[in-house]
Amino acid sequence: MSPVAHIPSRRKPRRTASSWALRTGVAGGVLSTLAVTGAAAPASAAEKPAESTLEMPTVDATLAASISQSADATQQTAHAYQVRAEQEAAAHQAKIQAKKVKDEADRKAEAEKKAAAAKKAKAEKEAKAADEAARASRSAGRTQLSTASASASSSGSAASSSSAPSTSHATGSAATLISFLQAQIGKPYVMGATGSSSYDCSGLTQAAYRQIGIDLPRVSQDQSTAGTPVSLGNLQPGDLLYWGSAGSAYHVAVYIGGGKFIGAQNPSTGIVERSLSYSQPTGAVRVM
Repeated sequence: MSPVAHIPSRRKPRRTASSWALRTGVAGGVLSTLAVTGAAAPASAAEKPAESTLEMPTVDATLAASISQSADATQQTAHAYQVRAEQEAAAHQAKIQAKKVKDEADRKAEAEKKAAAAKKAKAEKEAKAADEAARASRSAGRTQLSTASASASSSGSAASSSSAPSTSHATGSAATLISFLQAQIGKPYVMGATGSSSYDCSGLTQAAYRQIGIDLPRVSQDQSTAGTPVSLGNLQPGDLLYWGSAGSAYHVAVYIGGGKFIGAQNPSTGIVERSLSYSQPTGAVRVM
């Protein structure tokens, strides 16, 4: 290739005057068209009939009254519903309260019923225990009485089978008194009896002292003050012994010497001879 080769130019070729004029004319036509169109548009808009609008009803007095009545009715209905709801709620609450009161009353009644039943059971138990105790006491009393009777019978039999009563060193009236008393041993004790087959305590002493010409009062209370009081440490055969207070004695017997006495003791033993240690007397009087 030749060093001086032709290099094509990159510059655009100049437009010619005719091309420029042509482009200018076209642009002007376009602008004119736009201007005409813009001028015509307002006119068309002005000539287009207006669209119809929605008219609101006129609020007159009748409509206002109707609206007011409807509002009042709605308010009254709402108030009635509210009152009814409140009444139903109050009734429900009253029902709940009444149930609580009833449940509490039932609970108290049941508790009182149980307490009464327990009290009754306790009373029955105590009455039963008291009855059993009374029965046991009566049984023990009968047993003791039977034992005492057996012992008295044994003593009476021994005294009866004895060849002779206890020896007494008494003389004179005392000996006569004691001899009479010894002859009565083994006879029964009978309340109010004064001889000759049975005696009570004061009946026997009265009959015995009558043997020696001494008339004693009938009952033990009076006999306990009929003579001169003597101490139990200074007794002599023929002294009258008493149990209880002087003037209100409940039992009497006669001292026969040797630390012994003879008396009508009780219905179980009858007339017996006993040692002073068997039943210590309260006091004594000397009537001879």
